[in-house]
Amino acid sequence: MKKKTLIMIGLATLLASATQASQELLARSIQDARLETTRTSEQLAATLEALTALTKQKTGDLRPAYNTYCAEVAKTQSAAAWTKTRVQWMASDGRKYFQDWQATISGIANESLRKKSQKRLDAVQKSYGKVETSLKLAAEKFSPFLSDLVDIQKALASDVTPGGVKAIKSTVGSANWNHKYVDHAIKSALKEMDKMAKALSSEAQ
Repeated sequence: MKKKTLIMIGLATLLASATQASQELLARSIQDARLETTRTSEQLAATLEALTALTKQKTGDLRPAYNTYCAEVAKTQSAAAWTKTRVQWMASDGRKYFQDWQATISGIANESLRKKSQKRLDAVQKSYGKVETSLKLAAEKFSPFLSDLVDIQKALASDVTPGGVKAIKSTVGSANWNHKYVDHAIKSALKEMDKMAKALSSEAQ
């Protein structure tokens, strides 16, 4: 009986350690995902700024401004790809964290404490669900927007002329308008990530 008790205590300790480690891992993943999402948002703004400068240029060679825009589009594509990877890592870490936490709660003998712990898990998991939902919405808004930026680059590739720039102005206007929705979605995602980071923090508030 004593040996069985020691084994149970040992398993409980291992579960608690695993849950703590996965909590710290998820907290770091959310922090990294937030950082990458912020960088992508800033890069989007820089790309639009370069595009606006191109469309507003009235004199001189348009090619340098076009090249600057192309460089910013490439940076945006890279930032978007890296952000997507970070979010995927976060999702993986999230699944592990909640699985470990659930396993720990299942091992709590005190029914009242187990129910309270389960309620806490459910609340944090709900908050995490909002993070994933907001990031998914941001991605949905972002994809067609980035596609337009790339199409503008292609449209001008063989026509870097005042006429060529004039031809894409309506698409540029649409891109600037759509950016507002993309920016709103990204800010909502960042807000949810901040809430989740606070929920995972070991710091007393």
